[in-house]
Amino acid sequence: MYINSKIEKFIKESPNSGYNINYKHHLIFWLVYISLNILRWWGIHQDLTYTLKTNLIGFPIHMALAYFNIYYLMPKYVYTRNYFKYVSFVLIALVTMLFLKYGLTYNFVSTNVFPEGPDGPGGFTATYAITTMLGEIYVVSFVTAIKITIDWLKESSKLHALEKRQLTTELKFLRSQISPHFFFNTLNNIYSLTLEKSDKTPQVVLKLSELMRYFLYATDKRRQDLTLEIECIQNYIDLERIRFDDSLEINISITGDLENRTIAPMLLVPLIENAFKHGASKNIGKMQIDVDIKVEEEFLYFKVVNTIPENKIKSDIPTRSGGIGLSNIKKRLELGYNKEDYDLSIFEKNKLFHAILKLKV
Repeated sequence: MYINSKIEKFIKESPNSGYNINYKHHLIFWLVYISLNILRWWGIHQDLTYTLKTNLIGFPIHMALAYFNIYYLMPKYVYTRNYFKYVSFVLIALVTMLFLKYGLTYNFVSTNVFPEGPDGPGGFTATYAITTMLGEIYVVSFVTAIKITIDWLKESSKLHALEKRQLTTELKFLRSQISPHFFFNTLNNIYSLTLEKSDKTPQVVLKLSELMRYFLYATDKRRQDLTLEIECIQNYIDLERIRFDDSLEINISITGDLENRTIAPMLLVPLIENAFKHGASKNIGKMQIDVDIKVEEEFLYFKVVNTIPENKIKSDIPTRSGGIGLSNIKKRLELGYNKEDYDLSIFEKNKLFHAILKLKV
């Protein structure tokens, strides 16, 4: 895992854009490889001139085979699953390389082409052919393994980047869903007040403008100060208080240190909105909503409890069926937080609707 992370970092920091490996990286790789190979065979032959000559002949063949395999044979036959042709061409390339290397070594270096052989100095033998081809297979396999690893890391990085872009896009989309939904309900409230020619209308419009200001600057951020989110909730509740007068009892409790805490913007407002939309706005008679906000250690405990309406009010104002508030919150939590960082419970008990959120802040 450590090596893979280093290779991935190396790919991403490549001078070329698009996670490409440029010619400098190839050059460095082969220089290091040939240097180690020269040291190795110099120690075996104890003859630097012979070692340099054989490597000067052998390495262009190594490189030609390796690049022929990773840039031609594999894309053309392996990736298209034509394995028989791939194996056939690999064998042909190895045999061609064998005779080419033997001829060049015999004519330009020494007639003793296999001094390290088990039977002493010799020419073209079965042992020489097998050993030489195995050596070439080793080099080609090593280079191929590097190429496959780099390709996998590049694809993994692209997939990760794509998933991140999709996550960001979906979060923005989900946040954008909240504001129109909220404004829809609030404008319905204003519409009701204008029908009644209520003196409260200007105050409601002012509160709405304050909320719109918050939405404008908050929803583009990945995280917002918890204090600002709670101020938004208080503005929302104040706006609803104007509408319901004494028919609705609202109790708010805020405890704990709220400073230097952050939260995904517009995450809590839908829980409050849900209590009004499906509780107070659909009930005839006295209703109650309790909001408890508490910060302990690194967690926020947010609880909203509202009475479930028994006698639903009928309205002449057209409303949309269903809602996206609670499902939106669940989706945003899944996208924006780790599983261990939150817990959302929504249930009914004793004619009360409970929405309880534990969230790391």
